[in-house]
Amino acid sequence: MTQQIKKKRPEVLSPAGTLEKLKVAVDYGADAVFIGGQAYGLRSRAGNFSMEEMAEGISYAHDHGVKVYVAANMVTHEGNEIGAGQWFRQLRDLGLDAVIVSDPALITICVTDAPGLEIHLSTQASSTNYETFEFWKELGLTRVVLAREVSMAELAEIRKRTSVEIEAFVHGAMCISYSGRCVLSNHMSHRDANRGGCSQSCRWKYDLYDLPFGQERRSLKGEIPEEFSMSAVDMCMIENIPDMIENGVDSLKIEGRMKSIHYVSTVTNCYKAAVDAYLESPAKFEAMKEDLIDELWKVAQRELATGFYYHRPTENEQLFGARRKIPQYQFVGEVIDFDETAMRATIRQRNVINEGDSVEFYGPGFRHFKAFIKDLHNADGQKIERAPKPMELLTITVPQKVKAGDMIRACKEGLVNLYKEDGSSVTVRA
Repeated sequence: MTQQIKKKRPEVLSPAGTLEKLKVAVDYGADAVFIGGQAYGLRSRAGNFSMEEMAEGISYAHDHGVKVYVAANMVTHEGNEIGAGQWFRQLRDLGLDAVIVSDPALITICVTDAPGLEIHLSTQASSTNYETFEFWKELGLTRVVLAREVSMAELAEIRKRTSVEIEAFVHGAMCISYSGRCVLSNHMSHRDANRGGCSQSCRWKYDLYDLPFGQERRSLKGEIPEEFSMSAVDMCMIENIPDMIENGVDSLKIEGRMKSIHYVSTVTNCYKAAVDAYLESPAKFEAMKEDLIDELWKVAQRELATGFYYHRPTENEQLFGARRKIPQYQFVGEVIDFDETAMRATIRQRNVINEGDSVEFYGPGFRHFKAFIKDLHNADGQKIERAPKPMELLTITVPQKVKAGDMIRACKEGLVNLYKEDGSSVTVRA
């Protein structure tokens, strides 16, 4: 039966690789966060949560009205499932909102051993049609994370034909393999991508060789713009949030559990602002769209495209040749405290800060202002000109009010490679 599409507010779902990132995502507007535990996930190198950290994270999120999901989306080999039932029960008893699973064995164990714990189907399961959604619905799953290979037209059709919640990726890294099911890492480095050990072999640089019959191979390095690469650009749907909302997507998923707090805060802030603006008024969204795009380019990332949503990706959605755009901002610190009487902020430094540096402060709610580092003092109250030590506590004078949790970024100096209209590259100084 065709479902009536209703325009409703989708949740902004942010990545949280550590407890610190979870709290940042919550503070910067996430409606839900997804994390990893120390078992059954696909990010062995992320700062995966212990049970104690999960308990603290869930408590913090729930105190702010935010949901927490745990990714348990590995493909199990024989024996990997041992202990899963007890693990799922522990998550349920901590008050977790849902687990994200792809393996039918783990799904069965969760349903049987941890009744009451909500299950979402991972994108690893490659759900690309409404019949698949209905199949998982009959097994008790409440949400399906859409395969990243689905087009916007297919998404719209799925929404019309199923009541199952749709979670769709809107920002972050794209895998070169279908729905992330890759064996290249296994072959190149003996690290199983489907059991949490991906070495991202597709991101490596490869040489290209000429192999004339009976002759020595000859490297073509230098004869082509860049060595052979299989690396996809990142996804960005900030300009297309109206399509996601109008087509009834329930959850807008941001990838990046291994990214920095600068990334998590900035991207969460942008998508929260985009959703708020469009639901208030499409005209308001259009008016701020360029600001949202500019803001996203202040964090380190690859080039951006819309994935499979509007067309099949071509060579323009692959990384090769000179970079067409490079972020020119660097995360340098965060506000820890603010003395409104003296207009002085206590900050925790993350990168080198110099007296006189041009910086930008930003905070939840898409607040921004620019200033200069002024009256820089160290934790002992001594006036200094430069602070090179990471995580040092400093104080500065600020021209406007700031809040604990606000972030500080500086414009970087350096070289930017840009494409000219003829496709050749030119180097300019930032």
